[in-house]
Amino acid sequence: MSTSLDIRLFGGLEIRRNSELVALPQSKKTRALLGYLILKGTPQRRDALCELLWEIPDDPRAALRWSLSKLRPVVNDEANERLTADRERVAFERRGAEVDVMRAEQACAGDLAKRSREELLDICRACSGTLLAGLDLPSQPAYESWRLGAQERARQLHLRILNELIGRDGGDAAEHTALMRRRVELDPDNADAHLDLVAHLVAAGQRGDAEAQAEVSRKMLAAVGAVDDARFAAALQGKAKTAEPPKQAPMPEPVVPLHQDIRFCTASDGVRIAYATVGSGPPLVKTANWMNHLEFDWESPVWRHAFRALSQDHTFIRYDSRGNGLSDWDAEDLSLDAFVNDLKAVVDAAGVERFPLLGISQGCAISIEFAVRWPERVSKLILYGGYARGWRHRGDPDAITQSEALITLTRTGWGRDNPAYRQVFTSLFLPKATPEQADWFNELQRITTSPENAARIIEAHAVIDVRDRLGLVTQPTLVLHARNDARIPLSAGRELAMGIPGARFATLESENHLILEQEPAWPRMLAEIRQFLAE
Repeated sequence: MSTSLDIRLFGGLEIRRNSELVALPQSKKTRALLGYLILKGTPQRRDALCELLWEIPDDPRAALRWSLSKLRPVVNDEANERLTADRERVAFERRGAEVDVMRAEQACAGDLAKRSREELLDICRACSGTLLAGLDLPSQPAYESWRLGAQERARQLHLRILNELIGRDGGDAAEHTALMRRRVELDPDNADAHLDLVAHLVAAGQRGDAEAQAEVSRKMLAAVGAVDDARFAAALQGKAKTAEPPKQAPMPEPVVPLHQDIRFCTASDGVRIAYATVGSGPPLVKTANWMNHLEFDWESPVWRHAFRALSQDHTFIRYDSRGNGLSDWDAEDLSLDAFVNDLKAVVDAAGVERFPLLGISQGCAISIEFAVRWPERVSKLILYGGYARGWRHRGDPDAITQSEALITLTRTGWGRDNPAYRQVFTSLFLPKATPEQADWFNELQRITTSPENAARIIEAHAVIDVRDRLGLVTQPTLVLHARNDARIPLSAGRELAMGIPGARFATLESENHLILEQEPAWPRMLAEIRQFLAE
């Protein structure tokens, strides 16, 4: 018999089956696993889930099996096997299940103005509380990074719906006051939200409440240096602004949908490749590079600023290289030819015929080879932090010795629970990272691939050599490189730009291999890319 599930993720995790509250497992990690699977909505690798939620001494695979055994009776029924698992992946399918945050996401994905007031109010009531409240796991930094990111996106969805309701006519004064108070709670640093609430209370004849709210608001805004005495005086006269007529607080820009669309395709040798699309507009394709994971990259403080910016005006397509992330790990062929054919399989499966191609690090050589083989498919090339020849072809004895030592370290220390091994790599890639960024990058390495695969990929990249292909590139090309990149020298970027006819070369002031959000180099890099794409 089919049953309906009502799943609440705001305020914690609560499930009702046919309106009856369902008892959930007591294990916080088990409940966190369920919340994660529900929000992801796509198959997840077992090994990635183990790394995400359990420490190695806990026997993660056994813990995952135990958790799944406890969750199946909670969400499955005779007609709907919602929680499924095979030897490699675990998935939650939302058949017959209504999820509170999905209602908010679906509403914001369309035109909110076309939604009825009653529907939006109902969604707001369902969005009370913090997403996944109480399901924090401080000892699991990768999970925590994802959870905090999910909470922020859910908050933005709620704010968009509140702003739509507050800007409409209709509804009684008490309801309007409640909506405005809720907006202040969700966006406590927004001075306009505070001032609008004070002015509204005055206009509603609640002078005492307005003065009390003004005092509270002043204290809250003082913490962020946003107190404006003249504007508060105007608000207490029933005006939310000074020096201009009152107007509705601006709507926040549309947020990227909570979920990427992750799909799978098959390369020419049968290896399964995971790819993701997000955003709308003309396509922009990113070639896979060293250590990708479609899900953890999207949530990470290392990558998320770049991916969200690039998906604002484009349908942004990226994928996990064979041997890591959500793609098949047991790939025999890790050659340049195989990497190029993986990119071909992804763009064919995504249905994009002609597109600008973004290569980062090792992805630059793959992008160049693809552009030469299929020039009709690539409109422009953007190459950042890359090289034409791997370290075995650069003639630098010190670099070869260092890289060979890294391969040995990878095989012996990559999978260990001691992050000191992985910190060596983090220091090379991101010497100026914040503690949060460094911790996340440490975890990414452990989650993304196996020690043996990591060593094999390093060796495969070492022998890449596309120098003879540079002169065959016909597309407009932008080459970007960090001046003091500790991983790939600036000379490698110059070699790319000098070899590609008409390529433009720009140097970014950074010591990091990946430009981080807090660096002055990031807005310049983004401006260079956007200008180049617009030309």
